[in-house]
Amino acid sequence: MGVGRLSWLCQHMATLSLRSQPSLLTQVLSSPSLHQVRWFKVHYIDRPAPGDNHRNLRAMVHYPEDGQYTVIPLRMTKLAGRDPDTGRIISGCLGGGAKRRYRWIDWFRTGPTDGTFLEERVIKVIVDPNRSARIALVATGDKLRYLLATENMKAGDLIRTSSYIPRIPVRAKEGDAYPVGALPVSTLVNSVEVMPGDGARFVKAAGTAGVVMRKLKDKVVVQLPSKKEVMLDPECMVTVGRLSNVTHGQQHIGSAQRLRWLGWRPASGLWQRKTGYHGRKIRALPPPKAYSPLKEKVPMMRLTLNSEAPSRRVIPATNRVT
Repeated sequence: MGVGRLSWLCQHMATLSLRSQPSLLTQVLSSPSLHQVRWFKVHYIDRPAPGDNHRNLRAMVHYPEDGQYTVIPLRMTKLAGRDPDTGRIISGCLGGGAKRRYRWIDWFRTGPTDGTFLEERVIKVIVDPNRSARIALVATGDKLRYLLATENMKAGDLIRTSSYIPRIPVRAKEGDAYPVGALPVSTLVNSVEVMPGDGARFVKAAGTAGVVMRKLKDKVVVQLPSKKEVMLDPECMVTVGRLSNVTHGQQHIGSAQRLRWLGWRPASGLWQRKTGYHGRKIRALPPPKAYSPLKEKVPMMRLTLNSEAPSRRVIPATNRVT
C-alpha cells in the first residue's frame, strides 16, 4: 500500500470516529480551557490517602446528638480500615476484634487563673479497651469525667488543676495540671497542648512522658518521647508525671487469635523491602518546631462577568476571583 493511500485511509477513519460522537467533539472544541485542563483518570478523583484528615479508620464513635459530655460508654461502629465517606479500604491491617464501647476522655484541663485550684477526687482507675494507657474517673461536685491516669495514680487521690503562672515555678505533684510555663525545668509531663485551650495533642500513649527542657523568652521547649523538641506557648496546659501502664510495650501477644481479638488482621506474608527508616543510623535531631494559631482568611471579592464582557472569550469564563 502506498504512502498516499495509507494517509488517506487514516484521515477517513478519523472522520468516521468524529462523526460517530458529534456531541463530545463539540463539547471538547468549545471548551475555553482546552489547553489548560490536565487529563487524568476518573478513578483517581477523591481517593483518600492513608492518614487523610487524621481519621480513625478502626471505628466510628456515635456521640450524643446534643453534644453534651457524658461518662456513659458510647456506641461504636467498626470501620475495619475503610474510609467512612467513600468506603475504600485505606488500612488493610485493621478489622474484627472484640466488641467494645468508647469512653469519652476529657482532653481539656482548664482551671482558675486567680491562683486558686480546681480539686478533683479520683473515683477509680480502669482499663480502657480503646487506648493503651489506663483512665481515671474523677469527680468534683456533681460532675464526672474521664482523664488519663498517671503512673502512680490510685482511687482516693486528690488532683489539682490551675491555669495560673506564678513568678516562681511550682512544685507540682503527679497528676496535677498546670501551664507549661509554671513548671520547673526537667519536669516530666504528659497530655501536652499545642495551642492554649486546644486540648491535649501530644504524649498520650502508655508509659510515655515529655520533658521540659528549657525556657526561652516567650516559649517553653518540651522534648517529646520521640526525642523531638517543640516550642510551646507558656500557657499551654500539661499534666505532671508519666502515664500509666508502663509495661505495655513488653506484653507478649502469644497467639494469632489474641491479635485478632485486639482488632488486627493477619499480615500479608510477603517480603517487604526495609527502608532503614527505623535502622541504627545516627541522625541529627530536627530543630524545635514552633506552633502558631491559623491565620484568618482575608475576605475576597468575587466578580462574575455576565452581560458586560469583552468580545473575545475570557479564560476562565466565569467566577473570576480577585
